[in-house]
Amino acid sequence: MAERPERLDDAAIDARLADLTGWARDGDEIHKDFKRASFPDAIAFVVQVGFLAEAANHHPDIDIRWRTVHLALSTHDAGGLTELDFDLAGRIDEAAS
Repeated sequence: MAERPERLDDAAIDARLADLTGWARDGDEIHKDFKRASFPDAIAFVVQVGFLAEAANHHPDIDIRWRTVHLALSTHDAGGLTELDFDLAGRIDEAAS
């Protein structure tokens, strides 16, 4: 059985959030909107995020509104934010650029 990730404290969350562009904290999650050129581009981006998430075994909440993809990350089994969330956010940002 996999070890449960350690929940980060507020200071660690603030430090990790400072390393990310455009991500914001809302309670026990971080979120960001990604604007794409078209609806098909938004769907293609979601597919790319899906592969990243599956490889990390860590899955974001995804909301698609035409060309805007809203992603939210939290480690539910840890009851808050962990390194998994920030690592995946960084990989998503790389994929988006």
